[in-house]
Amino acid sequence: MKENIATIPLMDAFHAKDECPFCNLERKAEQHAISFILGSAYMEDDIREQTDKLGFCRHHFKMMYDYGNRLGNALILSTHLRKINQELSEEIKKFTPGKSSLMTRFKKTDVKENMPKTELGNWLYEKEHTCYVCDHFESIYGRYLDTFFSLYKKDSEFRDLFLSGKGFCLPHFRDLIEAAENKLTDAEKKEFYPAVFKLMQDNMERLQKEVEWFVEKNDYRNKDKDWGNSADSIQRGMQKCNGGYPADPIFKAKL
Repeated sequence: MKENIATIPLMDAFHAKDECPFCNLERKAEQHAISFILGSAYMEDDIREQTDKLGFCRHHFKMMYDYGNRLGNALILSTHLRKINQELSEEIKKFTPGKSSLMTRFKKTDVKENMPKTELGNWLYEKEHTCYVCDHFESIYGRYLDTFFSLYKKDSEFRDLFLSGKGFCLPHFRDLIEAAENKLTDAEKKEFYPAVFKLMQDNMERLQKEVEWFVEKNDYRNKDKDWGNSADSIQRGMQKCNGGYPADPIFKAKL
């Protein structure tokens, strides 16, 4: 297999034998983005224009705070807040309450029922769902999925590497299945889906057994028995269910 600049990150992630190669790629991308903006990039006008516009999600704000560089965080936040306050003033000025009915006033509030019904609500919703760091990974994630299917179809060595791995977390598995619908022919799907489904089910069951043994190992009757692969099964099980790395140490700037 001849690797190139497009395949090397993906190959490295699969060679890591992680619970999810795409989580591996996502972690590297978000750490790169945090290091970049809190290195010297926050002084660049074009970068600050993007961070002012997009802001950050709750998870990546926390990562930025933990990373260090309090001055860099303050400078990024100061101009971002200035932009938010300008937009907030405009949204409030044009806000017009809608008409309500007796039925809606007595109806139990369900915040998950619908998207926002007001322009202000829509603006606030967008502020919650835009993030400079998330956008960084999302901008390259599609290329990783494309590269995955290109290698899967053309490279038997990669196919064997993929099928001998530990599968994927459920969120990235979903994306892989959705992408397969467009990237594979009908004939290729007949081979791919059974193989990836078996891979996922086998590894989900493996993790279930490892976590179950973690529980049983804490019974005094099993104190002298081997932990097997269950010692770190909690964090790996959490990753499998929802992605990410629950047990990762705080990502900090190198001093």
